Amino acid sequence: MLFNSYEFIFLFLPITLIIYFWLNKYNKNRLAKAWLVIASLYFYSYFHKSYLILITISILVNYYIGQKLSNDKYNIIQRKIFLIIGIVFNLGGLGYFKYYDFFVSNINIVLGTNLPLLHILLPLGISFFTFQQLSFVIDSYKRYHLSYDFLDYCLFVTFFPQLIAGPIVLPTEMLSQFEAEENKKINWENMNKGLYVFSIGLAKKVIIADTIANFANAGFDMMNKLNFIEAWLTSISYTLQLYFDFSGYCDMAMGIGLMFNIILPANFNSPYKSTNIQEFWKRWHMTLGRFMTNYLYIPLGGNRKGEVKTLRNLFIVFLASGIWHGAGWNFVIWGILHGICILIHRIWKNSGRKLNKIVGWLITMNLVNIFWIFFRAETVSSAMKVIKGMFDINNFYYISVNMNKVGEITKFYREIINETSYLGNKMDILILLISTIIIFEKNTQKKLIKFEPRYKYLVITLVNLNLSLLLLERVKVFLYFNF
Repeated sequence: MLFNSYEFIFLFLPITLIIYFWLNKYNKNRLAKAWLVIASLYFYSYFHKSYLILITISILVNYYIGQKLSNDKYNIIQRKIFLIIGIVFNLGGLGYFKYYDFFVSNINIVLGTNLPLLHILLPLGISFFTFQQLSFVIDSYKRYHLSYDFLDYCLFVTFFPQLIAGPIVLPTEMLSQFEAEENKKINWENMNKGLYVFSIGLAKKVIIADTIANFANAGFDMMNKLNFIEAWLTSISYTLQLYFDFSGYCDMAMGIGLMFNIILPANFNSPYKSTNIQEFWKRWHMTLGRFMTNYLYIPLGGNRKGEVKTLRNLFIVFLASGIWHGAGWNFVIWGILHGICILIHRIWKNSGRKLNKIVGWLITMNLVNIFWIFFRAETVSSAMKVIKGMFDINNFYYISVNMNKVGEITKFYREIINETSYLGNKMDILILLISTIIIFEKNTQKKLIKFEPRYKYLVITLVNLNLSLLLLERVKVFLYFNF
């Protein structure tokens, strides 16, 4: 079930909210939690019933291991064995479902073998709920939290706003909120805030991201024929589409959480305002960055063992981040490119040299924009075709001396957009231009701080919802559902 669908907005969400708070009103707190778990599992199984088996097994095994790790009767060696089992189970399961075919196909190429591919259906959200439970297992080993009962743990894993595409939450920041007495009652201020934030996210996804997708998809569909203008328009369109799609999802998740009086961690902080690559990664997919820092970078030694090992650790983190996002050499290269840029930035920063902020922003955004091509393309060769169009000097020269023929030069590209456009080509272009301005606006978190129950915010909410609802007929899945 998608957040951007009629059945979710008008049936699933209101029914789940009403029953949850009704049960809490009559002090049926555990029933309320159980209801939320059942509703979340239904939400998850809506995409594919077989997913329920996988997530149930994952919950049972991780909870069992967490209980063992929290038990004082086991010595350090036994606890380390349980920890290793937990890590192997989680990473092994993720590796099997997400990377088996990629791994085997590369073995076949290198060794000339003919091992069969399984063509496994990638379970939705497996990368997210695997990392959440992995953090639970590791934190249990470190005794960072007390043992939770099974129902609480199920709620931590399955809470539907963040189940499929994050943010990646920690048990300590979630479960205490469900226990707080004040959160068991309807809070109309939070309900209003939640609806306001949800409407912003819905508008980002439905009005902006899904419209800009026409430009990006058209370009990647005709990557062999892209000229200079079309290639840059394609890459910039995808850069904008990805941001509004993923941040729109996170805004909707945050808004739904607020309706339940649950504050989810922020996942974005205006990343496209960043003036260097390190700042970009502090602002983009922040909960993934937090996970990688706490559970990979610091255990590797962080910055405590000299500059060379610090650079090594940073590179490993970004390589792992690329692999986490998908099974393909394009994702590996994407991670490597970001890793190299992070290392260059750190060396530059440590040298004491500084860069003008505007120049820094231009360099950062151009690099991010180019790297996203590997993120979007299905193969490395496909990505290189788009990049070739962006840096084809002869093509650039031809266009520059024939500016009066730009309409003719880009005719085929515009025809594809017209065929797929829902709003019409001119409106699509207008939304593309508006989106480039919006990325410099205050982000949702800052808008939420200033929120007051005034007519201004009511009007914004209603406009966002009504315009978005008009476009729900063209329902499209969120991009990060693929990861």
